[in-house]
Amino acid sequence: MPLSRSLSMTSLSGVLPAWEEDELPVEDLLLFEVAWEVTNKVGGIYTVIQSKAKITVDEWGENFYMMGPYFEHNFKTQVEGCDPPNPAIRKAMDALIHNGCQVHFGRWLIEGSPYVILFDIGSAAWNLDRWKGDLWQTCNIGLPYHDREANDSLILGSLIAWFFKELTDNLGDKPNVIGHFHEWQAGPGLILSRSRKIPMATVFTTHATLLGRYLCAGNVDFYNNLDKFDIDKEAGDRQIYHRYCLERAAVHCAHVFTTVSQITAVEAKHMLHRKPDVVTPNGLNVKKFSAMHEFQNLHSTSKARIQEFVRGHFYGHLDFNLDKTLFFFIAGRYEFSNKGADIFLESLSRLNYLLRVHRNDMTVVVFLIMPAKTNNFNVESLKGQAVRKQLWDTAHAVKEKFGKRLYDALLKGQIPDMNTILDRDDFTIMKRAIYATQRHSLPPVTTHNVLDDSTDPILSNVRRIGLFNSRNDRVKIIFHPEFLSSTSPLLPMDYEDFVRGCNLGVFPSYYEPWGYTPGECSVMGIPSVTTNLSGFGCFMEEHVSDPAAYGIYIVDRRFRSPEESCNQLTQFMFTFCQQSRRQRIIQRNRTERLSDLLDWRYLGRFYIHARHLALSRAFPEKFKTDPMVPLKTEGFRYPRPYSVPPSPSASIHSTPHHSDVEEDDDEPYDEDEEAERDRLNIKAPFVLGTVPEGKKKQPGESGN
Repeated sequence: MPLSRSLSMTSLSGVLPAWEEDELPVEDLLLFEVAWEVTNKVGGIYTVIQSKAKITVDEWGENFYMMGPYFEHNFKTQVEGCDPPNPAIRKAMDALIHNGCQVHFGRWLIEGSPYVILFDIGSAAWNLDRWKGDLWQTCNIGLPYHDREANDSLILGSLIAWFFKELTDNLGDKPNVIGHFHEWQAGPGLILSRSRKIPMATVFTTHATLLGRYLCAGNVDFYNNLDKFDIDKEAGDRQIYHRYCLERAAVHCAHVFTTVSQITAVEAKHMLHRKPDVVTPNGLNVKKFSAMHEFQNLHSTSKARIQEFVRGHFYGHLDFNLDKTLFFFIAGRYEFSNKGADIFLESLSRLNYLLRVHRNDMTVVVFLIMPAKTNNFNVESLKGQAVRKQLWDTAHAVKEKFGKRLYDALLKGQIPDMNTILDRDDFTIMKRAIYATQRHSLPPVTTHNVLDDSTDPILSNVRRIGLFNSRNDRVKIIFHPEFLSSTSPLLPMDYEDFVRGCNLGVFPSYYEPWGYTPGECSVMGIPSVTTNLSGFGCFMEEHVSDPAAYGIYIVDRRFRSPEESCNQLTQFMFTFCQQSRRQRIIQRNRTERLSDLLDWRYLGRFYIHARHLALSRAFPEKFKTDPMVPLKTEGFRYPRPYSVPPSPSASIHSTPHHSDVEEDDDEPYDEDEEAERDRLNIKAPFVLGTVPEGKKKQPGESGN
């Protein structure tokens, strides 16, 4: 679902630098985007291609097609079948169909409604051995029989290459064809198309290298040893050598090679031995509300729903003030070290110590939303929500009786005796309700019964650091080992609503080629913690002069030891806990203002440049580019907010406290004025990926 943002005077719409790339003659071109996750949600690439479809359709119209595998359930629920509008595409599909291979065509029912061409892998599986032989003769890559995913990728790639051969034979010289392939699963289609000399421009995008993900999951010091790995040996040891060969061959066969972030570009240079031609950051569809500051109202509404859950979960131990409680969260795939859950839990232990030592009255409730194997809801968690509901019903019933008697007394012109307006039965009911809230056990750490909880990484580390939700702890932990859903009997909220209600998202990932979770937080105006090993963190360091002032805290996990990174994350969270309510409101305004920077309407320009470059290399006589001219994929840098002092201190507030009556010495703050200054103070654009001359601030360090 596309995310939304508010339409407010603080929006920086209109200040994004204009795109100067020459427009492609799309009427003389056909663009095909190939990915395993077209209509088939498996991971993050689905989000990329689904959210980007709208701006691509706006640019290309009916000359844009997406290609992927056919799965009956996905087709029935996500695709509206129809006939191809282009006769050449119809003929190419018929050529495959007449040879016993099923091909399906329709419109994908997402924003933009792009055309999709889906190939039935099962119908063509009888060709697998022959196509394996073709792959071996072409590039000496052999696939083992037991790797179902690699075999399916070869079948899909062979069908796609066959389709492109038929299509280009029908089209002739015009229109020209561009094929954009995502990830290694689409790689065989690109390899076979190029080896058969099919006249088309090709782009290959890797969202994360295969070997990089495997190595990081093995707890190695990956980024500081990139040049020391024996790539072939490492791939062989992990039994993915054939997949690695497919990925590397696709990278070197493509006219243009792209990746999603600068940090992944460095990784690809060493792992795949080719430097990306263009970095294509991932974006989001940013939609606007009609009401000013609506995202702040949504934060308040969603936060109230989370507070209701917390009341039930901590019944009997609710000795902390919910108005002085912050909600932190981490969410994503359950990759304990890659996603930074290890450093996060250790930092929470240290944060708990700091809050207790400094006698801080703030409480932090931390949610860990990572799906693990469970067998059911935790009985104690369900009981907590039932007790909370019973208390609410009791309070409501007493309130109704109290209100009626008060109303009757006032009608008679009397001030009722507050000691007699409630009778003995009312007090009995209330006392029984109070007794029902008593519990002799601590509030549970997890909301579900986790299978193999003795070896579960999160629960094992919770036991190690000793955060069991005791009364003395200022940091409380709730492990929710299941993705959020509005139909849940425990926490009935969709992920987007839950994020809006939190105060801080913490994603200290060690391996994160891009990182949609902090990007989603920014679009919804929620501050977040990321790292300089994530694509999102690197992107923000390049585009924002002081990311921390805009609610993007970047932990240095590349140039610091794990201990130093852990301390830095702890300090970020502790400083956040020291902010006043008004400071947090101001920071959310600034965070939400960055949403223009993450909009596909801005980031789509990098894909435009990649296509232009591919055409100039595939058809140099028709499409020319000057190799001496620097890339026009330019960004800009947001300046520091005007209201942030140049040398802030942890003991001095950079923005005023929020109170009903502002103090005389509070720093004045005008959000509209600050936004206007940001518009006027945008720094000169620079080429994305270059290092500005002069002294560069150490990654991970911030001014406040």
